[in-house]
Amino acid sequence: MAKAEIHTEKGVMKVNFFDKDAPNTVANFVKLSKEGFYNGLTFHRVIPNFVIQGGCPKGTGVGGPGYKIKCETGGDNQFHDRGVLSMAHAGKDTGGSQFFVCHSRSNTSHLDRVHTCFGKVYDGLDVIDSIREGDVIEKIVVTEE
Repeated sequence: MAKAEIHTEKGVMKVNFFDKDAPNTVANFVKLSKEGFYNGLTFHRVIPNFVIQGGCPKGTGVGGPGYKIKCETGGDNQFHDRGVLSMAHAGKDTGGSQFFVCHSRSNTSHLDRVHTCFGKVYDGLDVIDSIREGDVIEKIVVTEE
């Protein structure tokens, strides 16, 4: 199972990926991370008690990697709980590089099976709460297990 560490100035979020439920989304995120795509990008959208969102190369929420990926919303782990990583998109099958991390289940359950859940923070949940708009993703380190 692949894992990742999302390094920020506020701390590190350690992530387990949902390899079985969202293999293509995980592979895309791992590829971009290993290429350094996310290094230096910001969390451009932060809504308290909802989500922190990053992965836009323009820092505005309208950019991506230059391609789109299909949604994978049929797996077992497609529930937006606290700490879940999910693929942002502008409509079905339009995701690419932007992702969000959920603050809570209470305000994100309506996203279930609409956005692809592809991982979950298992260590560093407090970092999610401390992230503010404009905070930088220093780097994402992927490890395979």
